[in-house]
Amino acid sequence: MEFSFKAEIGGKTLSIQAGKIAKQASGAVWVSYGETIVLVTVVADKDEREETDFLPLSVEYQEKIYAAGRIPGNYFRREIGRPSEKEILTCRLIDRPIRPLFPKHYRCETQVIATVLSMDKENEPDILAMIGASAALEISDIPFAGPIAAVRVGRLDGRLVANPTIGESAACDINIVVAGSKTGVVMVEGGGNEVSEADMLEAVFFGHQAMQPLIEIQEQLKQALGVQKRPSIQPQKNPALVEKINAVAADKIRAALTIPEKGQRNEAMRALKIELLETVKAEDPDCVTEAKEILYDLQKHISRDMVLNQGRRIDNRKFDEVRPITCEVGILPRPHGSALFTRGETQVLGVLTLGSGQDEQRVETLSGDETKPFMLHYNFPPFSVGEVRRIGGPGRRDIGHGALATRAIEKILPDKEQFDYTIRLVSEVMESNGSSSMGTVCAGSLALMDGGVPVKAPVSGIAMGLIKEGDKVAVLSDILGDEDHFGDMDFKVAGTAKGVTALQMDIKIKELSKEIMEKALDQARQGRLHILEKMAVALKEARNDLSPHAPKNVTIMINPDKIRDVIGPGGKVIRAIQSETNTRIDIDDSGAVKVSATSQADSDAAVRKIKEITMEPEVGAIYEGLVVKITDFGAFVQLAPGTDGLVHISQLSNHHVKRVTDVVKEGETLKVKVLEVSPEGKIRLSHKAVLENNNEPTR
Repeated sequence: MEFSFKAEIGGKTLSIQAGKIAKQASGAVWVSYGETIVLVTVVADKDEREETDFLPLSVEYQEKIYAAGRIPGNYFRREIGRPSEKEILTCRLIDRPIRPLFPKHYRCETQVIATVLSMDKENEPDILAMIGASAALEISDIPFAGPIAAVRVGRLDGRLVANPTIGESAACDINIVVAGSKTGVVMVEGGGNEVSEADMLEAVFFGHQAMQPLIEIQEQLKQALGVQKRPSIQPQKNPALVEKINAVAADKIRAALTIPEKGQRNEAMRALKIELLETVKAEDPDCVTEAKEILYDLQKHISRDMVLNQGRRIDNRKFDEVRPITCEVGILPRPHGSALFTRGETQVLGVLTLGSGQDEQRVETLSGDETKPFMLHYNFPPFSVGEVRRIGGPGRRDIGHGALATRAIEKILPDKEQFDYTIRLVSEVMESNGSSSMGTVCAGSLALMDGGVPVKAPVSGIAMGLIKEGDKVAVLSDILGDEDHFGDMDFKVAGTAKGVTALQMDIKIKELSKEIMEKALDQARQGRLHILEKMAVALKEARNDLSPHAPKNVTIMINPDKIRDVIGPGGKVIRAIQSETNTRIDIDDSGAVKVSATSQADSDAAVRKIKEITMEPEVGAIYEGLVVKITDFGAFVQLAPGTDGLVHISQLSNHHVKRVTDVVKEGETLKVKVLEVSPEGKIRLSHKAVLENNNEPTR
């Protein structure tokens, strides 16, 4: 039986249908909004993976190019296996709000697949995929503490709007994705153009209110299908084993957790774990797995108890205190800008490279081919956390952290008209103990300023944490890795002294109230300003000059009719210029010619050659040209490559000339004055006029 429920949001109808497509999945829904359609399915194994100690959930999001009525532009003309960055980021958007809502001990392999089937180029499919994931889980037999919904919130001309179109989003000064339940917010992702914390908070809860009809139709759909949820039984721990481990390990865990240095703390916990498990194994080998879980729960409980009941953090900082910060700039001689940002045991090296228009990243999307003049790449090598593992391409986490830092920094970059360079920032994490993504923002901002990029303002970032038990709440600034691991929230906020440019919030509890979020934003602002002050000690603003190793980019305008002359047959002329001057040249249809060179001399040489080719002789001006052809009636003189004019025999001298060769021969240079340029482009020259006006300067 087919079911369909609809809700109005943002002035348009969103529809969720079930019971027609993909009926062998555990749950499947067809979500449509305008002419954008996303199919979301969820399947879970019936048997649990007993050997697994984590939630085996995988989320896939795939954009089919046929959804936009196009054939893929790659060699194979089909969607290739590796997902795009947009697809990976959307997978993370779907995963983060639903993951905390599964039962703690749920261990059935579960897969969510969202497939974009139609795209109208107005309504983004990512929001539909998020809603569809919740709806598919709701109507399945999989235990899930939903429903949740999502909405994109934009502020356009001072007015908050739900689900702005793609075109409207580009003009919004706030653009965030909010996911929430009926009573609270569960995830936030997005940014703004240096907006205040109060405005950002208003946007978040505007989104929470706007999504309520979407939660209601999911509840109606679940009730209509009436699928019985499979039981999820939480295993009971052995009381005697719990009591024994508490008695043996509690004091030792407390002592270990007071060690400020991460490596020493981890080593103390590791030694304790080995000692305890060997004792348990000797007494009852079947209890080892359970003992691990009990020890983990005890460590988590003690960590949280220290904060809530003793008012103490692992490294003895105050709740709103930021770890010690040091900043260095210009530490790499050859890149175009560099900075080393260290905050406690988190250290990031930011490296800047500048390029030309040809270095822009080109990406095929459902909306068409796009170019990116700014790229930020985040790298997290294993040595940064003292691990040994295979080095491969960027993972989903790397791409997600890079995207967050990109949003934070791109808002302060100069306009293309002011700074016509392609910009690439690379974040190399040297050491990590809490929020390397926000360290990336700080290091990247300093590297840009060190490279002379005229940024609008420096930007910094901070990660906030939360410990909540009943009515007891503690908001922590600049969290450590362990505080993130055992805490209830990871809330990253980046911005300038003026306002917020990016934020990302994930929680492990069911929802977050407005009051807690307001406190976290205010505390984050104080921390962000403190970090900006520390950064200013190293470099307060962008340097006046670019690095001497940076490319020299110059733009000149030529007559569009001359473009073919610069390019030449089959690109012969432009390739020759680039080869001879060691430059890269871009030409667009408007006549804008962009020259990128590694030295000023090369840039000047290329510009000179282009100007010679595209020169348009000025009537009355005097030029020195090369005689390229002799005829009975005159001499043809080349003023510039591709630009010739005729000196009639009567204009060769101020006396009568019988033969042209009596005055000039082919291959000689001759000063001439431009008498006329006909509408057809024919140029009439005179050497006689030069002789009569020999004091005029030569062009």
